[in-house]
Amino acid sequence: MTNPPNPSSPVADAAPPSGPRAGRREWTALGVLMLPLLLVSMDVSVLYFAIPRISADLEPSGTQQLWIFDVYAFVLAGLLMTMGSVGDRIGRRRLLLIGAAAFGAASLAAAYANSPETLIAARAVLGIGGATLMPSTLAMIRTLFTDPGQRSKAIGLWSAVMTGGVALGSVMSGVLVEHFWWGSVFLVNLPAMALLLVLGPFLLPESRNPSPGRFDLLSVPLSMAAVLPVIYGVKEIPSEGWNVRYVVSMTVGLLFAALFVHRQRTAASPMLPPALFRGRGFTPAVVLNLLSSFAMLGSAYFTTQYLQSVLGKSSMEAALWALLPTVPVGVAAPVAARLVQRGVNRAYVVSGGFVLAACGYGMLTVAGTDSMWLVLAAAGVIASGIVVVMSQMMDLALGTVPAEQAGTASSVLETGAEFGGALGMALLGSIGTAVYRHEMPASAPAGAHETLGAALAEAQRLPSRAGESLVVAAREAFTSGMQAAAVAGVLLLVGAAVLASLTLREVRVRTPECAQPDLAPAAPAHSRP
Repeated sequence: MTNPPNPSSPVADAAPPSGPRAGRREWTALGVLMLPLLLVSMDVSVLYFAIPRISADLEPSGTQQLWIFDVYAFVLAGLLMTMGSVGDRIGRRRLLLIGAAAFGAASLAAAYANSPETLIAARAVLGIGGATLMPSTLAMIRTLFTDPGQRSKAIGLWSAVMTGGVALGSVMSGVLVEHFWWGSVFLVNLPAMALLLVLGPFLLPESRNPSPGRFDLLSVPLSMAAVLPVIYGVKEIPSEGWNVRYVVSMTVGLLFAALFVHRQRTAASPMLPPALFRGRGFTPAVVLNLLSSFAMLGSAYFTTQYLQSVLGKSSMEAALWALLPTVPVGVAAPVAARLVQRGVNRAYVVSGGFVLAACGYGMLTVAGTDSMWLVLAAAGVIASGIVVVMSQMMDLALGTVPAEQAGTASSVLETGAEFGGALGMALLGSIGTAVYRHEMPASAPAGAHETLGAALAEAQRLPSRAGESLVVAAREAFTSGMQAAAVAGVLLLVGAAVLASLTLREVRVRTPECAQPDLAPAAPAHSRP
C-alpha cells in the first residue's frame, strides 16, 4: 500500500481511492446494527407517555420522577468517550455484544421494577448499555464499508435511523401504554437485542486498535466529571432559568474539562489521543456536528410545545404529527452522499445543508398561533438540512482518522452532539422564555409569567372569559418567543454555513484500509496526520 498524500497539503476530498465494495453480507450486517441504534435513540423519548402510569403505580417523589426520566441520558452522555476508547481496545464487536446483553437485561429489570429506586437503577444500566452501543455501531460501519461511497450511504442511513428513533419513541410509548402496562415500553427492546446477540458473532467482523497502550483509568472519572455537570446545567436552564446552582454546576464541569484536557496532553496513553484532533477534517467535523445538533434539538424544543400547548393537540396527536417532518430525512442524507460522490465539494454540500436548515428556521419566524402546517414544514426542512450535515460530518470524521481509533472518534462526535443538543434547548429556550415573559400582560397572574404550561394551568382556575383571554395572550407570547429564537437560529446556521465553507474546502478523506486492524499491523495509511 502506498503512502497517502501529505495531509497538510491542500487536497480536495472529491474522489478518494476506493476499498473493496461491500456485498449482501455487509448490508445485512448494517441492518442488524440499525436495530440497537433505533432502540437506543427511542429510549430517549420512550417515557413521554409512560411517566403518568409509572407515577400512579410506583408513586415516586418529584425528585425520583426526574431521575427516572433523566438518568438514562446523563449516564449515556457521561460514558460515551470511555466506551469508545474501551471498544478500540477490547474489540468493537465484543463491546457491542456486551452492551446488547446489558441493555436487554436492564430492559427486563425496568419492565418489572417494583419501586422507583429499582427503575432508576435499571435506567442507569440502560444508559451504560446505550453508551457501548452507539459508538460501536458507528465505528463498525468503518470496518464493514471500506469503499467511501458505500460508507457514506451507510452513515446516511445511520443518521436517519438515529433522528427518526427519537420521534418514533414517543409514538410507540403512547401506543403501548394505551394497550398494555407501562413496562411494555421496555420489553420491546428484548427481541432486537436477542437478534443482535444471535446474528452479531456471524455477521459482524471484529476490529480493534492493535497497539492501544495502557488504559488510562484516571481519565474515566475526569471525563464524567467534565461532561455530567455541564449537561445537567444546560438541560435545566430552559425550564428553571439561569439559577445559580446550574451556573455553578456548569463552571465545575468546565474546570474538570480543563483537567481532562491537560491529562490527555500529558498521559502516556490518553483516552483521547491529541493527534486525533490534529487532522485537517476531524476537529471541524466535531464542531459542525455540535452546531447541527444545537439547531435540531433547539427547534424541537419549540415545535413540540407548539403542537401541544399552542394548537391544543393531545400528547398522542402531537407525537403522531411530529412524525411527519421525519419523512424527508430518509431522502436528504442519500442525496448529499450522491452529490459528494459525483465530485461536488463536501464543503458546499454541508454549507447547503446549513442554509436549508436556516430556511426552516426562517419559516418559523413568520409562524402564527394557528400555523400547524407551516411549523411542520419548517421542522421537516430543518431536519433535512441537519441530517445532510450530520451524515457528512460523521463520514468525514471516520474517513480522516486511523481505523484503529474509529470507536474513540465516534464517541467524541456523539458526546459533542449531546452537548450541542443540550445547548440548543438551553440557549434558544432562554431566548424564547425571555420574550415570552416580556410579552405577557402585566395583569396576568404571577405564575403565568413563568411558562406557557403554567399559564394554561392558571387559566383553568379563572372565570371563563378571563381564562380565555389569558390563554390567547400566553399562546401569542409563546409564539413571539419562538419567532425570536428562530431569528437566532437563522443567524447561527448562516454562520455555520460560512464556517463549513472555510474549514472543509480543502479537507481530504483518508484512504480506506483493507486489512482488519486486529489481525494485521498498522499499514502506512494508518499513520497519524
